[in-house]
Amino acid sequence: MLGFLTLLILFVKNNIFRTFTSLILFFFIGVSSVYINDDRNYESFYKHHLKENSLVVLQIHKVLKSGNYHQKYEAKVLNVDDEKTTGTILLNIKKDTVFKVLNVDAKLLLKPVLSELTLPLNPHQFNYKSYLAKQGIHHQIFIENSQFLTLNSKERTLFGWSAKFRNQVQKSLKKHNFKADELAVINALLLGQRQDISKELITDYQRAGAIHILAVSGLHIGVLMLILSFLLKPIESIKYGRFLKMLLIVFLLWMFAFIAGLSASVVRAVTMFTFLAFGLSFKRKNVVEFSFISSMFFLLLIQPMFLFDVGFQLSYLAVFGILWIQPKLYKLYTPRFLIDKKIWELFSVSIAAQIGIFPLSIYYFHQFPGLFLASNLVIIPFLGAILIGGVFVIITSLLNILPQFLANFYGTIISWMNGFVSWVSHQEKFLFKEISISFNFMICCYVFTFLGILFLMNVSAKKMIYFLISIVLIQGVFLLESNEKQSKKEIIIFHKSSHTLIGNRIGKQLFLQHSLDSLQFKNENSIKSYKIIEGVNEVHQTKFKNLIKCSKKEILLVDSLGVYAVSGLVNPIVVLQYSPKINVSRLIQKIKPSQIIADGSNYKSDIIRWESICFQNKIPFYYTGIKGAFILKY
Repeated sequence: MLGFLTLLILFVKNNIFRTFTSLILFFFIGVSSVYINDDRNYESFYKHHLKENSLVVLQIHKVLKSGNYHQKYEAKVLNVDDEKTTGTILLNIKKDTVFKVLNVDAKLLLKPVLSELTLPLNPHQFNYKSYLAKQGIHHQIFIENSQFLTLNSKERTLFGWSAKFRNQVQKSLKKHNFKADELAVINALLLGQRQDISKELITDYQRAGAIHILAVSGLHIGVLMLILSFLLKPIESIKYGRFLKMLLIVFLLWMFAFIAGLSASVVRAVTMFTFLAFGLSFKRKNVVEFSFISSMFFLLLIQPMFLFDVGFQLSYLAVFGILWIQPKLYKLYTPRFLIDKKIWELFSVSIAAQIGIFPLSIYYFHQFPGLFLASNLVIIPFLGAILIGGVFVIITSLLNILPQFLANFYGTIISWMNGFVSWVSHQEKFLFKEISISFNFMICCYVFTFLGILFLMNVSAKKMIYFLISIVLIQGVFLLESNEKQSKKEIIIFHKSSHTLIGNRIGKQLFLQHSLDSLQFKNENSIKSYKIIEGVNEVHQTKFKNLIKCSKKEILLVDSLGVYAVSGLVNPIVVLQYSPKINVSRLIQKIKPSQIIADGSNYKSDIIRWESICFQNKIPFYYTGIKGAFILKY
C-alpha cells in the first residue's frame, strides 16, 4: 500500500493529485508507525504469557524520582517463565531500613502481580495513566525488598554504561563539598538528572520562566553547538574541513547526550541539531528549515508517541518561532554597537521563542512569567560558560585534579544563578497565574499569531482579511466558551481520602461543603485544578446540611449520625459519608434510592459490604475511590 502510494506520487504529474496522495501516504505511515511501536500488538508482549505464580525477569531501564513510600523504576520485562518477552512496566519497590537504589541494567527475579495504572479520581487532575501509556507503560508492580532476587549479570546496555558513568561523576563531585542545591543543579544541567532538585527550587525556576535551564534540551545542545562550531572553525581551512568539522560536532554532541543519560528530551534535541549540522554544512537556501522539518519527521517515524510529549511540542514550537519569527523581529531595529547587537539578538531570540510556545504553555501550565525576559537575558549569555565550566569541573574531578577553590567558585556561580532565579520568582506582580484556555482557543491563538505575522511581513488586502477573520474566530470561540461556563450547573462529589468534599457549581461560582481544615482546604489540588480549568471565579464554603436539591434529582447526605428519615423524597441519590452505622438494606426498602454513592471518607470494609448489598437489591453503587468523582449535571 505504502509502495503503491509512493509510485503514484513519483509518476503522476498532477499537483493537486500528488498533494492529496502525499497526505494519504503520510497518514498511513503514521498509522503504521504507531502500530509497529506498540508492544501490545506482538505475541511476545509480556501480558500474553503471564500466569499466576509466573517467574519473571526484569531489567532496570531507568531510575525515576522516588515517591514518599516507594522507589520507582522503569523496567523491561525480559522473560516470563522460559519465554522471551517484550514490554515495559513501572516497578515500585517499598522503602525500608535496608533500602538501596538499584542501578540501571540490574536484573531481578520475582513473581509479580500486575496492577492497572489508575485514572485520576478528580476532574482535570494530571492523567498519569495516559502519560505512561504514551511511553509504552501499561501496568505497574508493587513489591518489597524481600520479594525479589537480584541476578548476577555482567551484561550492560548503552543506558547502563551511561548510568555507570554518571554515578562515577556524582561520586567524584560529592568529594568537593558542593551544597545540595548546587549539586542538584549541576546534575540537571550537565547530567540530565533532575531527581534530586527540591520542589521549592523547581517552583522558583518555573515561576521565573527559566525551567528550561534545568532540563538538558534544545537550548543546551544549541549553545554547545555554537561553542563547538566556534572552537573548531580552524578545521575548515583544510581539505574537506567543513565536512570533518560537522562530523566532529555531531560526535561530540552525541557524547554529551550519552553523558546526559540518553533521555528522550536529550536524544530529541541532539537529533534535531544533528540534522541542522548536516544541513548547515551544505550552505544551501532553506536548508535550516528543511533540516528542522526532516528531524521532526524522523523522530516521529521512530517514536510516534513523541507527538503527544509536552517537551517535544514546546521544543519544536520554540525552534520554529526562532527560525521563522526572529529574523523578521531582528530587522525592526538596527544596533550600532557590538554589545547593543548581542543584546538585541538575545532579546529577539527570547521573544520569538516565547511567541512560539506562548499559547501552548498557557494551555498546559496555566501561568505566564512576566519576567521571563529578565531571567533569560541574565542567564542565557552565561549558559555557555556554565556548561563549558561544568564539563571542565567534571573532567578534572574524575581525574582527581580539581582544585577546591575552583569547585567553590563554580558552586558560587550556580548559587548566584539560583538566588537570582529565586528573586525573580518572588516578584508576584509579574507572575500571571490561574490562566486557563481550552484546546480550541489555543488553536485559534496559533491561527491568529500565524496570520498576524504573515500580514505584518507583507501588508496586503487579502492577508488583512485573513487576519481579521482570525480575530473574529478568537472572539467567537471566547464568547461561546464564556457563555457555556456561565450557564453550567453540576453537583460534584470529589474523592478525598478520609474526608468529604462536595461542590455545587452554579455558573462561575462553586459552593463547597467539606471536612478539611483551613490549611488543607487552601492547598487542596482537586479544588485548584477544577477552579482554574473550569473558569470558576468565586469559591464559597457553605453547609448543605443533609440535602441538596437540583432540578433533576435530590441528593441525600447520610453521615456518621445515620439520619435518613426525610419526608417527601422520591428516589433520591444517597451519598454515604464517614461509615454510618445503618442497615443499608433497610434504607433501600424505605426510601428507594435511585443510586448509592460512597465517598473517600468511608472505611473500605464498609464499602465492600455496601456494594454487595446494592448488587443484591439491583441498586447502582458508585465508589469515588475507584470510579473517580461523581458528577451530576443539571
